[in-house]
Order: sequence, then C-alpha cells, then structure tokens
Amino acid sequence: MKYTVITGASSGIGYEATHAFAGRGKNLIIVARREEKLEELKKEIQQKHPELEVVIKTSDLSISENVHDFYNSLKDYDIETWINNAGFGNFDPVGEQKLPKIETMLHLNIEALTILSSLYVRDYSSIEGTQLINVSSAGGYTIVGGAVTYCATKFYVSAFTEGLAQELKAMGAKMQAKVLAPAATETEFAQRSMDMDEFQYEGTIPQFHTAKEMADFMLELYDGEKVVGIVNGETYEFSLRDPLYPYVERTR
Repeated sequence: MKYTVITGASSGIGYEATHAFAGRGKNLIIVARREEKLEELKKEIQQKHPELEVVIKTSDLSISENVHDFYNSLKDYDIETWINNAGFGNFDPVGEQKLPKIETMLHLNIEALTILSSLYVRDYSSIEGTQLINVSSAGGYTIVGGAVTYCATKFYVSAFTEGLAQELKAMGAKMQAKVLAPAATETEFAQRSMDMDEFQYEGTIPQFHTAKEMADFMLELYDGEKVVGIVNGETYEFSLRDPLYPYVERTR
C-alpha cells in the first residue's frame, strides 16, 4: 500500500487537500497539532471512501525534535507523495513583531519543511512516481509590506523547492519536487497571522480563493510536469510554470 502524507491537515488547504487526494483513491497519513480535528477529518474521509486507510499522527512540527520523531514513525509505510503544507504567517512591521511567534514560524515554515523534504528525498528520490509538494505563497515571489518576515520564509520555500527540482532533474532522479504558491485563500491563515479570534474574508479581502479551489490547483500541479503552480496576485489566475528563480549548475 502506498500513502500520501499531508502536514497541517486539520484545516484550510491541508484539510481540502486530504479530501482531494482521497478522491484520487490515495491512502493518507495526516498530521497536525489538533487530534480532534484529525479524527473528524478521518471520519469524513472514511465515510466517503471506506476502502482507504487514514493514519493520524499528532505532532507540533514547530518543535525541532518532533520533526525527526514524526518522520521516523513512518518507516513502515511506503510513501508515494509528501505534501509539506504546515505553516503560518505574521503581519507586523519587523521592528514590532513578536519574536517568540517569529521563532516558531521560522522553525515550522523553514526548518521542519527542509528536514522533512531532505529525509524524504534521501529515502525515495530513486523511486518512480514519487512527488514532493511544498506549499509556499505568492508572498514567496513578491514581498508584501507588513509581512516581510513571513514572505522571507516563503521565498526560502520557493527557492529551496525550485532548486531541489532542478537538482533532482540534473541527477536523473525519478522523484519530482514541486511548489504551490497560493495568494489570499480563505483559511485560518489571516486569524493566526494577525492574532485575531475571527476574520471574515468576504467583504474584507477584494479577491481570494477558497481552500477547496487551492486543493484543486494542487491536483493540477500534481498531475502536470511543471515545477511551479502559482496564483497571480493581481488577476488571481492560476498557472503552471517552469522554475522562476535563476539556477546555475555548479562547476567542478
């Protein structure tokens, strides 16, 4: 049996991606901090797709030691696709941002994603049909005022994943690495970014996608051969692209 791993699966894009990949007949390993949300999601999936296995892993991946423990707990599973979706944002001027929150964001958005990507590539890059999808942001290609540090984390995700895709191709590896870059999406993102209890996208944000729409875009990226799936921050059109960052082969 092969499995698709989705981090940050308890809500938003991760939640809808879980439904989307279940719709493709994929067995799932879902991870997030909130066990009750994962249990609810598992029940929903198994009601629709009783033939699928859904494995729950509860972990806070912003804690460094949890990242290796989580990956090591999956040694008995054959992982076909790995989706690093877990992450959060922050809206504050750099001089006013809360550093404990920023440290947690750096651990989750950058450190956990890098370690999990590296371990997955190490174990599966030679296996036909494997994919790594890292969720970045349109803010991983355009710096947004008031969200400079968040955007910088997503610039890292975009550059890292694009570079990895190029590296895997140059090595003749069978794995594909891809990056999904959403723009404003109706999730819990804004609430956590601004430390609010509630946030209404309708009537506040001029344009946005639903999490289900983004999960559908993720499937387009998954099905295609392009490395980047990106939402245009002005038109909100989604397109599949070749890598956007310059890449130079190292000379020996």
